[in-house]
Amino acid sequence: MKTNELISLEDRFGAKTYNPLDVILSKGEGIWVWDVEGKKYMDCLSAYSAVNQGHCHPKIHQVLVEQSKKLTLTSRAFRNNQLAFFYKELCDLTQSHKVLPMNTGAEAVETAIKTVRKWGYEIKGIPLDKAEIIVCDNNFHGRTITITSFSSDENARQNFGPFTPGFKSIPFGDTDALENAITKNTAAFMVEPIQGEAGVIIPPDGYLKKVREICTKNNVVLILDEIQTGLGRTGKLLAEEHEGIQSDLTLIGKALSGGFYPVSAVLSNEAVLGVLNPGQHGSTFGGNPLACAIARKALQVLMEEGLIENAASMGAYFLKGLRQISNPQVKEVRGKGLMIGLEFHPQAGGARLYCEKLKENGLLCKETHNHIIRFTPPLVITKDQIEWALEIISNVLKI
Repeated sequence: MKTNELISLEDRFGAKTYNPLDVILSKGEGIWVWDVEGKKYMDCLSAYSAVNQGHCHPKIHQVLVEQSKKLTLTSRAFRNNQLAFFYKELCDLTQSHKVLPMNTGAEAVETAIKTVRKWGYEIKGIPLDKAEIIVCDNNFHGRTITITSFSSDENARQNFGPFTPGFKSIPFGDTDALENAITKNTAAFMVEPIQGEAGVIIPPDGYLKKVREICTKNNVVLILDEIQTGLGRTGKLLAEEHEGIQSDLTLIGKALSGGFYPVSAVLSNEAVLGVLNPGQHGSTFGGNPLACAIARKALQVLMEEGLIENAASMGAYFLKGLRQISNPQVKEVRGKGLMIGLEFHPQAGGARLYCEKLKENGLLCKETHNHIIRFTPPLVITKDQIEWALEIISNVLKI
């Protein structure tokens, strides 16, 4: 079927929870994807960083096929021969003490919320049902009711109440606001090292280091949501490494499977995850042997193929090239590693029209918050491919 026919079917039968560009993709390899008519595009979104290793990485695909022939799911009612290896390899890689595997990023966030509330009551001594979690304005942590409860995006919240209480929101990047917001009932502070959905908003240098000091001083659990920023995207395995800190809970997902399967994980020190007992949390699919085997290989690919180092060097090259493009409608280009945001002035007419023009010229990306384009290609991208992208982007921005 052709593009317009498939779009018509989607519009007729699908819930309209997304506003995608009108391209129907049917194949992917590395940084490239193809539509149903055979047109080739460079993917500069990477499924919101879920395919850091590139589309359909052959080594991860091989493990998917091999493990799916042996055993896919046992539930956590039984043990499986992939889970222990996954735990150890992930802990060794990230210097974590404990891992709790889940499926999606939102599930990892919900897991963290439950866990730090329990920690607050049982370890810190917060009065029952009084625990508070501090978050940041313009955050994005998922779309469940509880997560929506502390979103500052009115479109995400409209007519979905009543909302879950227990959250307090402060400006992102403001350590004074954090210090002032903490009370005796504060269990945790949850923050993205870089706000991705908000438009690649990067906090001031030293922000995370100061946040770590404040949380330690006040016996507050620091939760870093690295579901987008983690696993190489910013040029480090975890974005927290840029400031030499360790959180108490780190949330990862997306690229943990290289885009082959929903896999997420809560990484923790012993003290926090240690409050959970059997029957208090879990997931039918969390930690299944297929997920664990895929995740193990996805992590191996990141490390052995030098994708983290490539993200650092190619990200710097891409960022420099974008900043050299002259267009008075561009307000700012910012980024870290291969997580880059290009923001237009409001009078430019919105980022969507530029995304559509880029699509017509063979490059796929997506607007966020109306005036910002995110450029987050797979970490396998090369210098020659970035130069090709820069030429396309430069020509479109001249329009």
